[in-house]
Amino acid sequence: MRPSGFFPLLPAVLLAGQVPQSSGVETGYKLFQKNCAACHGAEAKGGRGTDLTTGRWKWGTSDADILRNILTGIAGTQMPAFSLPEEEGRAIVAWLRSLRGGGREERVAGDPKAGRTLFFGSAGCSRCHMFGGQGGRLGPDLSGIGEEKSAAELEKDITQPGESPREGYQTAEVRTADGSFIRGVIRNEDTFSLQMMDEREKLHLFLTTSLREVTRQHRSLMPAANLTAAELDNVIAFLKKTEPSDIGQDAWTPSSDFNVSFQRIRNAREEPQNWLTYWGDYQGTHYSPLKYITPANVKSLKSQWSFQFAGTNVENTPIVVDGIMFVTGPLNNAAALDARTGHPIWRYTRRLPSVHAQCTVMTNRGFAILGDRLYMATLDAHLVALDAKTGNVIWDTTVADYRQGFSITLAPLALDGKIIVGITAGECALAGFVDAYDATTGKKLWRTYSTAQKGDPARASWSPESSADIGGGPTWMTGTYDAETDTLFWTTGNPGADYDGTTRLGDNLYTCSVLALSPATGKLKWYFQFTPHDVHDWDATETPVLIDGRFRGRARRLLIQANRNAFFYVLDRETGEFLLGKPFAHQTWAKGLDDKGRPIVLPNTDPTPVGVYVCPDASGGTNWAAPSYDPITSLFFVTVREGCALYTRKTIPAQPGDPFTGGSEQADRKRGAPGAVRAIDPLTGEIRWSFPMHLGSSAAGLLSTAGGLVFAADPEGSLIALDARTGAKLWHYQTGGEIRSSAISYEMDGKQYVAIAGDSTLFTFALP
Repeated sequence: MRPSGFFPLLPAVLLAGQVPQSSGVETGYKLFQKNCAACHGAEAKGGRGTDLTTGRWKWGTSDADILRNILTGIAGTQMPAFSLPEEEGRAIVAWLRSLRGGGREERVAGDPKAGRTLFFGSAGCSRCHMFGGQGGRLGPDLSGIGEEKSAAELEKDITQPGESPREGYQTAEVRTADGSFIRGVIRNEDTFSLQMMDEREKLHLFLTTSLREVTRQHRSLMPAANLTAAELDNVIAFLKKTEPSDIGQDAWTPSSDFNVSFQRIRNAREEPQNWLTYWGDYQGTHYSPLKYITPANVKSLKSQWSFQFAGTNVENTPIVVDGIMFVTGPLNNAAALDARTGHPIWRYTRRLPSVHAQCTVMTNRGFAILGDRLYMATLDAHLVALDAKTGNVIWDTTVADYRQGFSITLAPLALDGKIIVGITAGECALAGFVDAYDATTGKKLWRTYSTAQKGDPARASWSPESSADIGGGPTWMTGTYDAETDTLFWTTGNPGADYDGTTRLGDNLYTCSVLALSPATGKLKWYFQFTPHDVHDWDATETPVLIDGRFRGRARRLLIQANRNAFFYVLDRETGEFLLGKPFAHQTWAKGLDDKGRPIVLPNTDPTPVGVYVCPDASGGTNWAAPSYDPITSLFFVTVREGCALYTRKTIPAQPGDPFTGGSEQADRKRGAPGAVRAIDPLTGEIRWSFPMHLGSSAAGLLSTAGGLVFAADPEGSLIALDARTGAKLWHYQTGGEIRSSAISYEMDGKQYVAIAGDSTLFTFALP
């Protein structure tokens, strides 16, 4: 069922899920002809648009759902919003309902519990079909079929399987050029490629040039059911009356042919052909061991294929597993792509409620993968597990209440049996946290707050102490993980209100910090606060990159970070000890750092009611754009912005879910925000080289490769290749739209690809 949160925005008459008979079926017919028939046909039997007479409502089955789709459109499809009076929309719904005898709730005989036993047992349905995340993949997922179809239609489907299989499930036999013979279902195809799932549920990605013969079978693969009348009633009752979430996920055995285990992710560098996690590895290096593309040949790099997202300002970093690329779009739409051609294998679209846009950004940064499941966090603050082979929903769990202003934009982090997520909470009088969920069941395992809670001595760093309860500390970027010490590192954002520190005196722990956590319990091992009592919105959510090195003659496990406050830090990641800190970008707020890493704040730099001019601006000396560490050159690469701003303070009341910034920052437009890519020696903090850019970016990140390159991007749409040792520009490509993501690299058929999202499009490049 859809979350109840969809409905508060709708008229009370719709909450019962019924359209009043007074809406007028005849009026609805006339309005349909005027507004809808051009796409759906005069009698709603389909044309450019879908057939609306079947009762199969893919985007919601209640009257409220259908009305909303008419009035607001369906994102990612050709269905636009119609600016109709609500009464006219209800009339159209009434006419559509009349096509199927009203579509009212029907009486269903049979025992759903007995039907469940049959479905997953002797009837054999689950051998091909999923329901509630359990079952096979060769047939359609039946989790929502009870809402789409009447009992009579289900009975016909079961006893008289259709002549034509559903799209994506056509049975075929293919013979490859090398003589191999494969039988299965065609999941998708175009002129140049074909994606098939064989009878053992293994995915095959073919170029049509590699196929000698394709024999299609136009009958449904489903056999007629051999059930008694009572058994048939029971199965139908199960499909009609059972919520998919009632099935449960107590056991899970990943596919033998597609299993991204914890050990595989831990040893990601041993699979340079793949990109298994958001940062490329647990250490957050955003580095590829591939070296086919080099400074000598990068000038020959050519565009290979592109993929259009349903939305703009894409911030996704794809993951790639064994020839399949998994991407997410701004509104939690997602797809699996053939990484060689870009052709979709499956698509997933989530229907979102009206979230608090003032408390978040309307985007999604990517998937995590574990086993044969993908994990996506959503704008309505859910964590969703999808089947990687089909896009079917396995489970969907609520992380927080989006109606309070919570949201999630990050890519989750998959550990051993756990999925870790953070939350947005920085600008709307909320408190941030880090959560762990069981990868099998979706059950929450632990929660660690990023503002000091009652009973924690650190709560004394908030005055009054109650200000911690609305004190921000958003955890909105993906963390990193040290498998050797079994430590999770997660960074936190600004305290709230952002610019008014007078309402929250003290250091405001644990905001603007890095937290070292136990993945098993969430217990805090240590913390380091980069910006105590932040009043400039300098989130510390930049990547905590994990490297090993000899620091001042001693072998150490290090954590390095280029922080939004314009300082570069080196910490001992086993203890949290501060080792080094130097500015890497222009700043005017601190004299430097003391021997404990605490900023020596200059006077007259806190915001005032009339304004104080400080550098950097609120976007910081850098931001969430991926940095990169190259183990060959031992250089740390970071994007730089050098803007300044006038910061003002204003005391405002706190109301969870409403903006709670306590002032503002006015960027210095005359100065602008020039940018750069800088190479830093992580053991000394010295800048080795700097490549200037016309504009700096908060979001366009970096990728370094074993081929001796750094791939950078700018907000004006250029993908740029730099020499990793010198910073010299070697190649660039104009994508035509703002880039707000970071490049990745993967290999297919002995060819190295570079992929990056720009505006609404994913671009890929390779050598000829």
